[in-house]
Amino acid sequence: MYIDVNDRGARNMLNFAVVQHNLRSNDAFLSQVAEVVSVRKQVVAGIKYIITARMGKSECRKNNVDQECPISQDPVKLYQCKFTVWSRPWMREIQLLSQECE
Repeated sequence: MYIDVNDRGARNMLNFAVVQHNLRSNDAFLSQVAEVVSVRKQVVAGIKYIITARMGKSECRKNNVDQECPISQDPVKLYQCKFTVWSRPWMREIQLLSQECE
């Protein structure tokens, strides 16, 4: 089921996915969400969120997270990711099941 991109749960799961994406990336610069394309939600022994977002490289290095990090305006640095996040709130557990970026 598609849900509103501004859904509180979806936003929280997207924030979690972006943090995980940056931790797993070998890039020296942080990536941030430029635009949320779609959000789907499925109830499966918890809640699975499938979030498609356009991402952009910021001008901030990963070790300088205390500053504001605008996304680069260079269209070459934009890419799209599909994140699958599984949440079991009663157990306070969140997992990034997959990330597929182009």
